[in-house]
Amino acid sequence: MDILRFITAGSVDDGKSTLIGRLLYDSKNILIDQLEALEKQSKNKNENGIDLAILTDGLRAEREQGITIDVAYRYFSTPKRKFIIADAPGHIQYTRNMITGASNSQLIVILIDARRGVIEQTRRHSIIASLLKIKNVVVAINKMDLVDYAENVFNDIKAQYHLVAQKLGLENVQYFPISAFYGDNIVEKSEKTPWYTGSTLLDFLETVEVKNSENIDNSRFQVQYVIRPQTEELHDYRGYSGEVISGTYKKGDKITVLPQNIETVISKIETGGKEVDAVFTNQPAVLHIEDDIDISRGDFLVKTEQLPKVENEVEAIVCWLDKKELNEGNKYFIQHKSKVLKTIVKEVEYKIDVNTLENTPVYSGIKLNEVVKVKLKTSSPLVFDSFSENNNTGSAILIDETSNSTVGAVMIL
Repeated sequence: MDILRFITAGSVDDGKSTLIGRLLYDSKNILIDQLEALEKQSKNKNENGIDLAILTDGLRAEREQGITIDVAYRYFSTPKRKFIIADAPGHIQYTRNMITGASNSQLIVILIDARRGVIEQTRRHSIIASLLKIKNVVVAINKMDLVDYAENVFNDIKAQYHLVAQKLGLENVQYFPISAFYGDNIVEKSEKTPWYTGSTLLDFLETVEVKNSENIDNSRFQVQYVIRPQTEELHDYRGYSGEVISGTYKKGDKITVLPQNIETVISKIETGGKEVDAVFTNQPAVLHIEDDIDISRGDFLVKTEQLPKVENEVEAIVCWLDKKELNEGNKYFIQHKSKVLKTIVKEVEYKIDVNTLENTPVYSGIKLNEVVKVKLKTSSPLVFDSFSENNNTGSAILIDETSNSTVGAVMIL
């Protein structure tokens, strides 16, 4: 069973928490003791006598009181698919939360209040989806019960958002008229919208194609640990353990070790303590090679005909996460999966306005939540793909050298 990772986005009162609660409740993913606690705590009760927003409100409040970049996740499943929901706040001052939550998502659900239509927050979240190359966009027009389930209201908002989607190049956009409070068109089709002939929201989430979001063409494997027992039983054993970031690896594949740029051949593959013929994306594995090569943690083993870029200078989009400003000349650590290198901000080219997607000049330091395009120079070569080609090898974080805090989310261009 595959997994769909998606993020919900919306303004403060658009019903995001209620929608997540409704998906959990109607898909029978709430335990009996949780249900009893909900009934006792509920003030804004629905027809079932509970307030579904309580399921996520506690975590949201915890997140808003802190200054962390953590995003709360909710897990649920149906007979067809497993789901991971990234529940990030949509306030303007939490742009960093939105970007970190969306960076690993294959789909975004943008909620729109049927009474208000497309607003600034709608455009901001759509721009972030465009920036992060999220392929699937769901527009959930919520609170249809408050506009008497009017078809013309739904069509008007759909037309408004279509213009936004066109401008941003969002292609796979689906629209749903819903009421998270009453459950209309979320898990079950609603009799109150006979004019709507599409599927329910959950049915779409269960069936939307997400395989293309995983890069299966370019094989990437980064070494996390070199296994060298040096025991009598395993005297000559030398394996390179890690996770297959993307693609596939088979015994006999010709590979190149990067950044050393040395070619060799895979002689053996192990996973789960057993020898296998091949391993695939997201599988942990131990690779063995024919030649004795000095390989360390953070080095890449890639197929020779599918080489990534290996450079000391990279251009990247950075979402700034720290109270201390980002300036040209600042030095940081850049962590790229298990590889950590020293880096310097060689140039801050421009700032991206997350309200308009326009590039604006930089006259002072970059502040918390701002998004910029920069040039980074690393102390030794970085092995990477562009974020749009492979978000796993095209993303990294910047770490403050003194506090060891994460200060920037990096999308390599």
